[in-house]
Amino acid sequence: MMNFVTKLAFAVGGLFVALIAIIVIRTFTYGLSSVSSDLVLPNAPAISAETAAQHLGEAIRFRTITIAAGDPRPGLEGPWLKLHEWLKETYPNIHQKAKLEIVPGGLSLLYSWPGSNPDLKPILLMAHQDVVPVNIGTESDWEASPFSGEVKNGHVYGRGAIDDKSGLVGIMEAMEALASNDFSPKRSVYILFGHDEEVSGSGAGAGVQLLKSRGVELLMALDEGSMVLENFPLTSKPLGLIGVAEKGYLTLNITAIAAGGHSSTPSRDSAVVRLSKAIIALDENQMPSNLSQPPISELFETAALDMPFLMRLIFANQWIFGGLLENQLSNNRLANATIRTTTAPTMLAGSSKENVLAQRAHVAVNFRIHPNDTEEKVIAHVKNVTKHIEGIEVNVGRTGIRGNGASPVSPTDTDTYRILAAVAENVTDGVRIAPALVVGATDGRYAYAITDSVYRFSPAILSSADLSGFHGTNERISVENIGRMSTGYAQIVLALDALDE
Repeated sequence: MMNFVTKLAFAVGGLFVALIAIIVIRTFTYGLSSVSSDLVLPNAPAISAETAAQHLGEAIRFRTITIAAGDPRPGLEGPWLKLHEWLKETYPNIHQKAKLEIVPGGLSLLYSWPGSNPDLKPILLMAHQDVVPVNIGTESDWEASPFSGEVKNGHVYGRGAIDDKSGLVGIMEAMEALASNDFSPKRSVYILFGHDEEVSGSGAGAGVQLLKSRGVELLMALDEGSMVLENFPLTSKPLGLIGVAEKGYLTLNITAIAAGGHSSTPSRDSAVVRLSKAIIALDENQMPSNLSQPPISELFETAALDMPFLMRLIFANQWIFGGLLENQLSNNRLANATIRTTTAPTMLAGSSKENVLAQRAHVAVNFRIHPNDTEEKVIAHVKNVTKHIEGIEVNVGRTGIRGNGASPVSPTDTDTYRILAAVAENVTDGVRIAPALVVGATDGRYAYAITDSVYRFSPAILSSADLSGFHGTNERISVENIGRMSTGYAQIVLALDALDE
């Protein structure tokens, strides 16, 4: 008997040692190296960061604010038209070399700079002209007036400083520098500045369709959406992110129906109570996460090389620690948005008077769809989670908003991606580069109609303080960063122009 117990103990101990060995080996072998940085980027023409910052400040002063689909409304196009005239005056050389068109049906701008070799696929650079409004009553919270474009303490302040007039100005600074230095592209360059990205992106969509109608097939399209983060949350070190996909968009209108009546004799299961149950059920039953598919898997594997040992051990051994990891990531807003389709109840409506029971109560629930999911899966999930609640209707179509499903995932094994990675590495020495998922929507999603390679990247390094101004108070970008962006866009054009297909 003792012999058996001893053997069993040795066997269990051996299994335990083997398990520990497997965990440790997986930890030390877990990690994905960045794209090789042996690519030598071409030298861009000299671009003054101070001049670019001055120009960005001027662009910010045009109040190209969009609030709802259809903006700008007829008669309110003035800021866009003034911005267009300013572009012509500020960047005369590129306007001489590139054809400028107003995209039919709006105020979006399409520049076409023809290349000398029609056999080379062209590229498309994108940014948008419009900005979100500033919340009423918060203007005095800004360190500089939100539409002043003031340069203060080394930063340009104002709505659009990050999103996305810095992209627009950075592209134009680059194009003007190239045009002024006798650059003649072999590969045609298109530039598309949408006028309504913040509300629908219809202008960019129309611009892409115009190119498609002309038979244009792109080598790649580049839009906003990712950059180098000064402090990546999992590592507290810089990490360059290149967006290779973006989440989709779906809003469902959930309605609870019950008997109405006077509030003095309320029912125990009113429409508002039923709706509350539905909201709670959706909050407690989130869409499932998935860390095993690109680009999320590649993002975490790249970041792992800079993680503390214990954190790297957990990521490397999700077969054991998957539940713990999913729970931790779900408790962080940004991480949670990266690993799953998010559920966000937003607009609620019920009774029209405080002493009247609603017969119908409504909530709009906005979903940002992960590449692992589809609209159909989200709708099925909502119906399944709320099916036990009496009087619940899930409305799609006329009363809901079906946007776009998640985008395809663009390739990372191409020379195009390597060039973007090299530019990202150039932003700050030694930074690792990882493919990323953009959790919001960009105009870039439309470009998949004419290329399978759509990237979202701005050649800048942003701090947590910079990111907090995104759609918020004190939106700003450093003078140094607008210089980086201008130079980076020029290097991208030059490097892609030198590619042989």
